Amino acid sequence: MRSDEFYMHRALDQAHLAAEMGEVPVGAVVVDADGRIIGEAGNAPVSSCDPSGHAEVRALRAAAQQVGNYRLSGCTLFVTLEPCMMCVGTMIHARLSRLVYAAAEPRTGMVESKANLLAQPWFNHAIDVQGGVLAAQASKCLKAFFAARRGEADG
Repeated sequence: MRSDEFYMHRALDQAHLAAEMGEVPVGAVVVDADGRIIGEAGNAPVSSCDPSGHAEVRALRAAAQQVGNYRLSGCTLFVTLEPCMMCVGTMIHARLSRLVYAAAEPRTGMVESKANLLAQPWFNHAIDVQGGVLAAQASKCLKAFFAARRGEADG
């Protein structure tokens, strides 16, 4: 099995592709229990005119199509930014086994920053969580994207 860093680099690749399309650079990959990437995507709510077009949801959709089931038991989601409420709910419905994310999202993060939805006892499914994997790289990508949008110089 490859390392969490390996798969997070693949998620970062998706984030860079999203940035090239003018989308906020968030990327995600879904890995099955055998270590195969079965779904991957970058953010695309703007280009797809879809408010649910977050990288996590898009990667989970791709993985579900790949395996022919919306349940993704035994799978891990790697994402470059702490998921929002919508994405956490989608992960719970998919019955993911594990979430690995890079950078914290202080404004809308629902895993540690604003709330810890995954720790709530009323959900009928638990997901193991690992945060901070390649956080510096993911943060740098996001900061560069928003600096460029504001017209700031790199650095």
